[in-house]
Amino acid sequence: MASKPVEQLDSVVIRFAGDSGDGMQLTGGRFTSETAMLGNDLATYPDFPAEIRAPAGSLPGVSGFQLHFADHDILTPGDAPNVLVAMNPAALKTNLSDLPPSGILVVDSDAFTDRNLTKAGYEGNPIEDGSLEAYEVHAIPLTSMTIEALKEIDGITKREAERAKNMFALGLMSWLYGRPTEGTIGFLESKFAKRPEIAAANVKAFQTGYAFGETTEAFAVQYEVKPAALKPGLYRNITGNQALAYGLIAASVKSGLPLFLGAYPITPASSVLEELARHKNFGVRTFQAEDEIAAVGAALGASFGGSLGVSTSSGPCIVLKQETIGLGITLELPLVIVDVQRAGPSTGMPTKPEQADLLGVMFGRNSESPVPVIAAATPSDCFDAALEAARIAIKYRTPVFLLSDAYLANGSEPWLLPDVDAIPPIDPHFAEGGAGGEDFQPYRRDEETLARPWAIPGTVGLEHRIGGLEKQDVTGNVSYDPDNHDLMVRLRAQKVAGIAQDIPELEVDDPDGADTLVLSWGGTYGSVAAAVRRVRASRKKVAHAHLRYLNPFPRNTGEVLRGYDKVLVPEINLGQLQKLVRAEFLVDATGFNLVRGVPFRAGEVSDAIDAMVDA
Repeated sequence: MASKPVEQLDSVVIRFAGDSGDGMQLTGGRFTSETAMLGNDLATYPDFPAEIRAPAGSLPGVSGFQLHFADHDILTPGDAPNVLVAMNPAALKTNLSDLPPSGILVVDSDAFTDRNLTKAGYEGNPIEDGSLEAYEVHAIPLTSMTIEALKEIDGITKREAERAKNMFALGLMSWLYGRPTEGTIGFLESKFAKRPEIAAANVKAFQTGYAFGETTEAFAVQYEVKPAALKPGLYRNITGNQALAYGLIAASVKSGLPLFLGAYPITPASSVLEELARHKNFGVRTFQAEDEIAAVGAALGASFGGSLGVSTSSGPCIVLKQETIGLGITLELPLVIVDVQRAGPSTGMPTKPEQADLLGVMFGRNSESPVPVIAAATPSDCFDAALEAARIAIKYRTPVFLLSDAYLANGSEPWLLPDVDAIPPIDPHFAEGGAGGEDFQPYRRDEETLARPWAIPGTVGLEHRIGGLEKQDVTGNVSYDPDNHDLMVRLRAQKVAGIAQDIPELEVDDPDGADTLVLSWGGTYGSVAAAVRRVRASRKKVAHAHLRYLNPFPRNTGEVLRGYDKVLVPEINLGQLQKLVRAEFLVDATGFNLVRGVPFRAGEVSDAIDAMVDA
């Protein structure tokens, strides 16, 4: 058969959607891996239900995976898919509104039974009633074709054959966009090595889907997206939680401190614990505690003992850690607390992203208890943000909050592997002991950083008191003196504020001399930066600055904000950073706020920027 014509595209957004048991995350993950190997720039957005196993065919049980890949630098997983693969009516119902007219729609026609249609709330079959005529519809009997292809493989039941339909869909999409097959075949053979018949079935389903694309008349064109012109170097695809774990390991190696993670499983932070548990070869110790309070208490105890103490969690359980974090502030010990934010309040929407913990980590403890706060911007940036959080915690002897979110945690992108030798060392600068010397003063501070000495328990000559009661300046003795308390409160605040002299100034992307500044933070970086590109493409002037350091702010932040007539602050909350910059710098910042449990789309942010520029 003659090969089909190949059409060049500069970018594509694909969304796989199906029941939570249909393997959409695996399907999307494999397509992503092959795309990364081809050298495309990419960004992903896995979106899955919070229920462990929602009823099959139900709307709440739909799991999705969106991938944006391109021949150029991209910043987001895409506003809307060019291709939607819907494995059942519920997946179609929940995702169709995002597919633009003329978009490619691939559905498993076998799944559109009366029972499944009723579960999804359809009165009729959309494949047959003309309601999908605005799209390029490919109704393919994926399930029956998969079962037929696998019927000759010994040891495979009909149910097991049916479960391989996601590999048929992956094979079809791999053909349509020219993805290689060798990596996926090798992955399947390795994954199911203990059951060769399952491996053979999945490989056969994958190859059958690929062959279907080659031979069917339904798809007249194959598409090609050429590799992106990325900076030379060795890349790997990485998720935010993986990058965060590796950043903590790098901090451990560069400081010479054993890494101790005290954690209790919670979505979407659990995979940091799971990843770190794999790296005992770096001296990492992971402790899955009985609850959140025990987890952070163990981490603080590890810091007291001379380790790099870390505790990971998400919003609902960060609240439980706050008393111990307050203790860490009084003890003035290094501690990194990772908050992978999710939609709330309370249990909220556990698998969905939000940015609404900022004020909580800033002020959610009793009394005056300031802590540094850092926020990662992209999945790969979680590595650098974790490394920086650990550096500040160690150097300034303080708990540090590192903010990520569910979108960054589960999303992925290509990561240029760093030169580990170029990463600066982190000096823990432990106090030195020895008998016969001057009495140890546990709260005698470094003149530059205001950090107190870090004394390892059991070191001769460094015996001192520890605990949550207020300390006397210099000696560390328990003190109820009013003037001493006022002094200690101010010293702790001054120490955190002084970190502003040790972090980079706020950079502004303003090539044209704009009147409007867009100020973003955290995981909104990609969508906001992409929106700024769109606005500039329409010949409008707009500046963009992104905050990594939220407490203290970079030392030039006020100067930057006051340099613009209009300041827009997009946030996935009701205006938390907006409140902070208004209070701190007295600027009339305007918020753009949507709290839907999904990342911003670049289009909706660009509309908000347009409106402000034109105002």
